[in-house]
Amino acid sequence: MGDQIQFIVEKLNQEPFRKNYNLISFDSLESLPLLQLLSDVLGEIDPKHAVDIREELPEQTAKRMLNLLGILKYKPPGPVSDLSAFRQGLVTGSKTVIHPVLHWLLQRSNELRTRAYLARFLVKLDVPAEFLQDDTVADFNKQYEELMEAFKNLHKEHEQLKISGLSTAEIRRDISAMEEEKDQLAKRVERLKKRVETVQNHQRMLEIARQLRLEKEREESLAQQKQEQKSQLFHAQQRLQRAQVQLKEMQHVVADSKPESLMKKLEEEINFNSYLVTEKIPKEMESKKTSVYFLQKVVAEPAMTQADLTALESERDEVNAEINQLTEKRMIKYEPTDSKFSMYHQQASIISRKKEAKAEELQAAKEEMSSLERQMEQKSSQVHELEGSDVLTEGELKQYVSKLRSKNTFYKKKRQEIAEITAECGILQRTEELLRQRHEAVQQELQAIEEKKGISGYSYTQEELERVSAVKSEMDEVKGQTLDNMSEMVKKLNAMVAEKKASLAPVIKELRQLRQNCQELTQECEEKKIPYDSCAAGLETNRSELEQEVKGLLEECAQEESNYRYINCMKRSLEVQLQRAKEEMKTYLSPEPQERHRALREQYTRIILEQENLGKKLREKQKVVWESHGPNMKQMKMWQDFEQLMKCKRECFLKQQNQAAIGQIIQEGGKDRLVL
Repeated sequence: MGDQIQFIVEKLNQEPFRKNYNLISFDSLESLPLLQLLSDVLGEIDPKHAVDIREELPEQTAKRMLNLLGILKYKPPGPVSDLSAFRQGLVTGSKTVIHPVLHWLLQRSNELRTRAYLARFLVKLDVPAEFLQDDTVADFNKQYEELMEAFKNLHKEHEQLKISGLSTAEIRRDISAMEEEKDQLAKRVERLKKRVETVQNHQRMLEIARQLRLEKEREESLAQQKQEQKSQLFHAQQRLQRAQVQLKEMQHVVADSKPESLMKKLEEEINFNSYLVTEKIPKEMESKKTSVYFLQKVVAEPAMTQADLTALESERDEVNAEINQLTEKRMIKYEPTDSKFSMYHQQASIISRKKEAKAEELQAAKEEMSSLERQMEQKSSQVHELEGSDVLTEGELKQYVSKLRSKNTFYKKKRQEIAEITAECGILQRTEELLRQRHEAVQQELQAIEEKKGISGYSYTQEELERVSAVKSEMDEVKGQTLDNMSEMVKKLNAMVAEKKASLAPVIKELRQLRQNCQELTQECEEKKIPYDSCAAGLETNRSELEQEVKGLLEECAQEESNYRYINCMKRSLEVQLQRAKEEMKTYLSPEPQERHRALREQYTRIILEQENLGKKLREKQKVVWESHGPNMKQMKMWQDFEQLMKCKRECFLKQQNQAAIGQIIQEGGKDRLVL
């Protein structure tokens, strides 16, 4: 409990409360200041609860605090687990109730602040079921729930963005870099504008250039669309070719098939199905029925023990032995003629069993074939979804292999041509290098001749003049073409402008008539607005006077109500203090010593005497310590010197022992040498 109070005092002395409490002052708080302190802490969590409790009734205060604590999911500790006791303690300002609440709130202030903020928007309003029968109320309620879900999603996104690590410093740096880049681009645009302004008809040329850029973008988009349509056409042609190949194969199969073969296949299938219906399936049904009958019989019987099982097994063994004996007697009794019939019977049974086995194998094969066909259809659909094409058939595969072979031969031929071209390219490079060397030699000779004649640089100047004249002629041709294009474009634009003017002429006439009507209506509106404004101003002044009067009366009522509540609270506190003073006087003036000892005056007097006696003892002890401090320090210094002296003696003794041991070893070594 002491740690809890100390934690509360530390938190209240910090920001944003700054109460400057200590343990004694906090523990001595009365119920009303303690409730006000709890209200301040709740107001820090939720600003709506930052109110003065003197301005509201105690029941309203308790209801408000209980409502917020319920939203914050506070659970009372052990002694006040009863909700009625907790509510009563909160109304009366009991320390056993408020101290744990303050500790819980101050310990989780950040988490609770977020929870209170979310509760403002996520606490659902309880709408009665009979109100929801109205369509308008139901629509509003549905819209309210949708907005609540949208708020949840936005809050989650906000929290994720906060956790994602995007710092404001990085964003500011990016914004500053973008602004610098924007300024640079603006400067470049200004410079380009200044350059363009010197050119004649620059506005017209800029408009033409803008239209040219738009047309180029449109051309690029059209080219992209054309490419997409080409690819779609190519895929469609491929699908058409595959469909045609499949159609040809199916036609070939149908053409090769004869009516006799088809009838034979149908007869075989009919025979197989009739065998299944008449023989196989009835036998299987009969066997299943018998097995079900025996199983039902077994289920109906009571539970069997191990003794019953052993008895049944012994009975089964006896029946099997009897069956074996009867078969042996029958085999001995029958004549040889009957053995032929028995042989035929055995062969027929063997054939019937084989027939059943083959029928089962055929049925299993059909089921497997159907499953494989389903898998093939699934795989083909998957391939069609992934690649947009079906699986190749056998004919398509042959065509594909033949195409690959032709492409392989074509590839080998082109590879040989590339090798020949590479060899020829090497020869041409060598020839070019030789010609370049010869050209350099000729140029050097020409320069030497020009220097001798006194006209150095003549050939270079002539080459430059020829190159410049060629470039000039090309530029003139380009300018002529651009001027022709621009003149054609200007003619087209003028024609378009004339067409637009002609098409807009009736619209402009209608617009003039509408403008005239609009002016007339505006004038009429202004004339009617003057009396309306005067009437509205008069009503507004009357309304403002009434509002001020009502506001003054409300303020006066609120002031009187606050004074009444303050006086009521002060009266209650004075009554409580008067009651405590009466009880104190009663206990103090009581003739019984036990009652007198319970009085606060006696208790505080006794505590003061104890503290004074304790202070005297401590002062005497302090005096004794100060008197013995000097001799004790000298004695401690002497013990330290003694300890240091003993350490030195110990080190000297150890050194002496080591030297003696070394000398003894040397003497023993000398004796050994003498013996040798």
